[in-house]
Amino acid sequence: MRLSQVIECLKDSGEMDSFTIDPEIAGIEMDSRNVGKGSLFVAIKGFQADGHSFIGQAVQNGAAAVIGEEDLQLDIPYIRVADSRTSLGKLASCFYGHPSKKHKIVGITGTNGKTTTSYILKHILETAGRTCSLLGTVSNVINNEVYKPTNTTPDALQIQKMLSESNDEFVVMEISSHALEQSRTEGLEIDYGLFTNLAHDHLDYHKNMDTYFNDKKKIFSLLKDEGKAIVNLYNSWGEKMAEELKKDKIMLIMLGDENCCSIENVDMNGKTVFTLRIKEKNYNIQFSLPGYHNIYNAAMAFLTGMDMGLKPEVMIKALASFPGIPGRFETITHPNGAKFIVDYAHTKDAFEYCLETAKQQGAERIFHIYGFRGGRDQSKREEMIKVSAKYSTQFYLTVDDLNDEKEEDMINDLKDLNERFGSGKGQVIYDRTLAIKKAWQQAKKGDWVFITGKGPESYKNRFELPTASDLETLKFLQESDRKLGVV
Repeated sequence: MRLSQVIECLKDSGEMDSFTIDPEIAGIEMDSRNVGKGSLFVAIKGFQADGHSFIGQAVQNGAAAVIGEEDLQLDIPYIRVADSRTSLGKLASCFYGHPSKKHKIVGITGTNGKTTTSYILKHILETAGRTCSLLGTVSNVINNEVYKPTNTTPDALQIQKMLSESNDEFVVMEISSHALEQSRTEGLEIDYGLFTNLAHDHLDYHKNMDTYFNDKKKIFSLLKDEGKAIVNLYNSWGEKMAEELKKDKIMLIMLGDENCCSIENVDMNGKTVFTLRIKEKNYNIQFSLPGYHNIYNAAMAFLTGMDMGLKPEVMIKALASFPGIPGRFETITHPNGAKFIVDYAHTKDAFEYCLETAKQQGAERIFHIYGFRGGRDQSKREEMIKVSAKYSTQFYLTVDDLNDEKEEDMINDLKDLNERFGSGKGQVIYDRTLAIKKAWQQAKKGDWVFITGKGPESYKNRFELPTASDLETLKFLQESDRKLGVV
């Protein structure tokens, strides 16, 4: 596309200095290191660096034109805009031919359940013979190729590029509140917006729950003209979201509305079985993952598939055969029969989902291993420890992923919180692998041991055991026992 077409994409977003040249634009970049001959460089004021400081480097690397927010004079065309972030999304969508229009796109937001719901829906679609791309926390999957993600939701440029490269009919993507607030979804259009729930998290960024809620609500501004919202009412914030969407006259499907769709006859004694009642018709479902939270996730995916026109019997079959997700309620069985579960849970609500599930499944004792990420929302730490102390027989607080927080400060905080809110059940063990090893050695048949907060992620610290993740640590201990002949 030519520069004049770029200006047309932006419409009233800015003004261009008067240049007679109209260069061909070979690509769009927001990182000056990636700029080549003919690139359009978009200077964004980031949280770590200001892209305007790298305009000179972009020009040296061959940029054909620059977009930014400051009043500058350059030897190449420069377009000044009010907001470079929103301009980037509009430009990227235009440059790649508005790829949202060639897919059916499902965007999923909420504090908990985004990843699980997205994987369930992808499995349902593929069981029904449809093709589906996935963009999310664990992996990006496009045309059956798997790529490691850098964020839960990519930046606006990456989103449009991946949508253009995808030949899949459907795209299911997790959309974080950070992405919505930072305009990373600008230029994206979705057919379905799903809201799973809201819980205390990320308040170091959003400051308070109302702001967090309003940032989540922005997902529904991305809906296409005939797009629909699907909201989980089994959560007070879901009820509030539904009320606001009704005022905005957005087409709405509500899980938990007795006149529409409700969950009934739940049985988690062994297998997870429940009835999903949709407009006076019952669908009896057996799901492969335990816990009420996973029932909500499965029901949200089922409702989405139903509105897409998928056959209920196919979706029921898919839910019964769902293989699970790396780092989401992933279970390894101890030689003596104790269950060890690796999960990404890192909020009070997510802790309750996991630990309550163990109680419902008849756990004799519950052990819990977790820690806190440094430099993140410290206000939720007290709540997390209180929940762990309420449900656990014993819990271990560990250290990993300190970010910019000092190790000494983290350890002191763990000790202080444990002393005040741990009810005498907690112990601080710096080395996460040794905490897991201790639980492995003391667990007995009938015990459930939860290792939460990291899921499939690799450790940031070096620990005593030669392992790089929670799952690796469990497999290492399992193999060690096998070699020693422990049964």
